[in-house]
Amino acid sequence: MGLAALLLTLRFVPESRAPKARRPDPVGQVLVIALFGALTYSIIEAPDSGLTTVLPYAVIALAALLGLLWYEPRRAEPLIDLRFFRSAPFSGATVIAVSAFAALGGFLFLSTLYLQNVRGLNALHAGLWMLPMATPAFLCAPLSGRLVGSRGPRLPLLIAGAAMTASAVLFAAFEAETSNGTLAVGYVLFGIGFGFVNAPITNTAVSGMPRAQAGVAAAVASTSRQLGQTLGVAVVGALLASGIGSSPYRQAFVSAARPGWWVLVACGAAVLILGALTSGTWARRTAERTADRLQENEVRQAAGAGV
Repeated sequence: MGLAALLLTLRFVPESRAPKARRPDPVGQVLVIALFGALTYSIIEAPDSGLTTVLPYAVIALAALLGLLWYEPRRAEPLIDLRFFRSAPFSGATVIAVSAFAALGGFLFLSTLYLQNVRGLNALHAGLWMLPMATPAFLCAPLSGRLVGSRGPRLPLLIAGAAMTASAVLFAAFEAETSNGTLAVGYVLFGIGFGFVNAPITNTAVSGMPRAQAGVAAAVASTSRQLGQTLGVAVVGALLASGIGSSPYRQAFVSAARPGWWVLVACGAAVLILGALTSGTWARRTAERTADRLQENEVRQAAGAGV
């Protein structure tokens, strides 16, 4: 699969390299690693460890965030240009990516534990049970790309948010996992939602950005996906662990998982609401203004280098 992706990329994906290579930003990289690593560890350890264990890592995460906000604007070529976030579509795409992939991470985490540890299925049968989610995701992804190309990102984002929210509500409010029929419906809905969400994330993130910044914008969106999946597993896992406690696992799982499913409802709703808010006329104007400012800054830097 990896070799096929590499060969297809070399053959069909056009180059988008910036005309001038950016200098490394090791301080920014260390701050980002410290922020995400400490934040994730704090969430994972919160249910079982005391405040004295978690608090230092929470402080590290906060200090790293403040350091990024102070350091990056003062650097000529920052790791993350914070002016990107003045574009509503870019900011929306970042939060949507975190929310959608947090939902994916939490969904797979809860579903896998339920199918194998509660229903007692082996890995093969649990994997077959996930096909009602995987198949719609596979089929809807290219359809989403076509819709983005012909009608823009708004409709795919609305479909994605509505389907993911509906799926999570089935589990959170109606215990969909306790019936084969509702379990399959929940999986199909989530697969449809996830299939529609990927293409508009990337399109929205790079929309309106100067060509030289398109790669950075796409990289931020991609990193947001990975961060979202990590946080989704951490948050849902922490809620599940605190809910089960010392109760018998099989008996406690459905009720203990309910707060996690409500988190996924919130993630789906975030995709739906932000998809509507950040894909309209006002949002496009903020993207255009941001692109103009970035372009002017690049021109000034080029002129200064020439002098």
